[in-house]
Amino acid sequence: MTLMAAARMVAPVFPLVVQCSGVSLRDERAGDVAAREDLLDAAFGPARFEKTCERLREGRQAARSLALVAAHGGDLVGTLRFWHVEAGGAPALLLGPLAVADSHRAFGLGGALMRMGLERAQALGHEAVILVGDEAYYKRFGFARAPAQGLDLPGWYDPARFLGLEFAPGALAHAKGMVVATGLKDRRRIARAA
Repeated sequence: MTLMAAARMVAPVFPLVVQCSGVSLRDERAGDVAAREDLLDAAFGPARFEKTCERLREGRQAARSLALVAAHGGDLVGTLRFWHVEAGGAPALLLGPLAVADSHRAFGLGGALMRMGLERAQALGHEAVILVGDEAYYKRFGFARAPAQGLDLPGWYDPARFLGLEFAPGALAHAKGMVVATGLKDRRRIARAA
């Protein structure tokens, strides 16, 4: 086995905290859940639970090493999570939600979380990411409509907002059909619901 092959077998190690303009970008912790949910409620309101992408997140765990937060002092001011899905036969990640507190929107935290998340996803060997969002915002990170063209989501969505990004060229080229959740089931959510 070559040194390069051995290096690919070892999971990447990510810094625990990255400082950005006095804000810490780090992995989400169990103690962040309530603050994360409050932030998402403030950003999207109760309608967030009705979104099609929520059907793919329900009862699932976020992808390992891909649940990130931005914290300023003791306050959680940003969140980004990725989820395992199968996109028309191709393994992929579903990005979202991305949210930043109103008080911190002018500081580029959304972009910093996006760059950190996408760099991690690629380093972990993921080949593609899909999302439903504003193309004008997400195109700066490489997202476009073309990679998601052959895919469908389980519910209503605006096709003009269904975007994809390929880390590996052609990762979604032959993907056709429905996007389905494949991530680990969240046993804590199941226990609470019972």
